[in-house]
Amino acid sequence: MQGETLQPLEPSLSLPERLFVTLRGEIVEGRIPAGSKISEPELARRFNASRGSLREALMRLESLGLLERRVNVGARVVDLTERGLLDLYEVREALEGMACRLAAQHRSDEDITELWQMLGRHEQQEELQAGRAYFQPEGDFDFHFRIVQASNNDLLIDTLCNRLYYRVRMYRYQLGMPSPRAQRAFREHSHIIEAIEMGDGELAELLMRRHIRASRQNIEKKLR
Repeated sequence: MQGETLQPLEPSLSLPERLFVTLRGEIVEGRIPAGSKISEPELARRFNASRGSLREALMRLESLGLLERRVNVGARVVDLTERGLLDLYEVREALEGMACRLAAQHRSDEDITELWQMLGRHEQQEELQAGRAYFQPEGDFDFHFRIVQASNNDLLIDTLCNRLYYRVRMYRYQLGMPSPRAQRAFREHSHIIEAIEMGDGELAELLMRRHIRASRQNIEKKLR
């Protein structure tokens, strides 16, 4: 049986890295459903990969909080639960609020220009214009990711852009981005950038906290 071809990635990446990136995307986007059991033999056959390479990728997914291991059960994709949502979004509200305040203090003309350009690209989305959804690509094209990067605080960046980012994105992608508050969320992003551009860290922090709280409440409704 031939293995499935991994999605196109940087050719310099090792096989475990390619497996990690592919599986991470499938978990975040729900193609591997939340709460589902991970079968190592099945994935090894699917990608024609050695068990060693696969286990290395799964360990990295576990370190991001996307997988959990249970006694006598094995590895499973984490569930999207109200408790998990609350824990994550309490941390996000505090830390991303702080990131906004620091971004306002350390802002550069380049940061502000790039934030507005990114928002301009978001505004072109048909789904957003129709008020149905606000989808944001990961990494540098993600509003929240870029704000944290602009904080210039290495510990905040590591916590929010590495350790917690993909678990948060899993909630956002599957439950938060398709939303009747899409256009409102976009306007809130605009107001946050305006506060950062003015150098008003206190206002930027307040607006980000309110924005994340509203996002959490939107996802809570869907979970219930």
